[in-house]
Amino acid sequence: MAVEVILPRVDMDMATGKISKWHVKDGDRVTKGGALFEIETDKAAMEIEAPASGIIRNISAAEGSTVPVGSAVAFIYGEGEAAALPAQATPHPAVTGLRATPLARRLAKQSGVQLSAVNGSGPRGRVVAEDVRKAMVAPREAPAPAQTDDSVQSLYQPGSFDVLPIDGMRRTIAQRLTLSKQTVPHFYLSVTATLDKLLEARQSLNTSAPVGEDKSPLWCLSINDFVIKAMGLALQRVPQANVTWAGNAILQHRVSDVGVAVAVEGGLFTPVLRAVETKPLAVISQEMKALAARARARKLQPSEYQGGTTAISNLGMFGIEDFTAIINPPHASILAVGAGLERFVPVNGLPVLKTQMTCTLSCDHRAVDGAAGAQLLHAFRAFIEEPLLMLA
Repeated sequence: MAVEVILPRVDMDMATGKISKWHVKDGDRVTKGGALFEIETDKAAMEIEAPASGIIRNISAAEGSTVPVGSAVAFIYGEGEAAALPAQATPHPAVTGLRATPLARRLAKQSGVQLSAVNGSGPRGRVVAEDVRKAMVAPREAPAPAQTDDSVQSLYQPGSFDVLPIDGMRRTIAQRLTLSKQTVPHFYLSVTATLDKLLEARQSLNTSAPVGEDKSPLWCLSINDFVIKAMGLALQRVPQANVTWAGNAILQHRVSDVGVAVAVEGGLFTPVLRAVETKPLAVISQEMKALAARARARKLQPSEYQGGTTAISNLGMFGIEDFTAIINPPHASILAVGAGLERFVPVNGLPVLKTQMTCTLSCDHRAVDGAAGAQLLHAFRAFIEEPLLMLA
């Protein structure tokens, strides 16, 4: 019996995926586990593997088409099996074929719920009746009055601007961060940390780094590597801040999973480093470089950017002295890191030149109280100012 090749959900927020490339063509022999096609979401490009061995036929979604999650895009037939589309399935239009039970379809039609907006919890992402019922009772935001493209453009002289289309990544960033500011009660805390000891430790560690076969150092630590480690250790010292808001409960996490914002062309990704508190600085540095490279190539796997309890956004390399960042749910906080600047600081009544940076912590007040946020930032500064504590 023919095996369906479906477009899977690779991200919990994913409703559709764009097929960017097919690695096979109709009639080719495929092997289970072999690459069939690539899908492009707002966050990554991923290869989809064959669910079975056989002959692939009935490819119904062309390269460049956008397909709903759970849709059958091809079938794999066994040797000698008739190459006809199975009676229980039909090819889907590029953007309207959608796996759903008959009851779910009927409920959606009666209630006015768009099936394409419903996340399916059934096998292979199929929408079931309970999914539609949840969508029916979910609170719906009143649409805010918004200017149309034409009305905005009419405010400016024709020919004085270029129109840049909004891609999936930019649209998702806009939707998620707008929702965050509207639904997450933010509060902000700032500290100024002195970096002199950290800079000395960084130079010493980089100077003593072993070299590889190509005679280049095996690591080159950045200030951001120390920031990641310090945040991970601080979350262990203040477990009441190592949490996420889960609606009817607060999840208190045992390990420190720290996301780090990575700028890419047209937007940003936030890959997550796992169990930061357990890893040496050199490992953190190597993992961060690898994750950043995959993020810029849009090759991150969902397991590399999902979850986490906090994030770090560092704009110090651009000379930004201080700023506030928007929380990226489900994180309960985000640390905005500014540039290290030389300042004269009074020491025993005399001005002493020191390097300092300002960090601002944004907290979700639903899950993190002011005192817990303050304790977290205090612990973070302690590790930054006494970096040997990170090496203990």
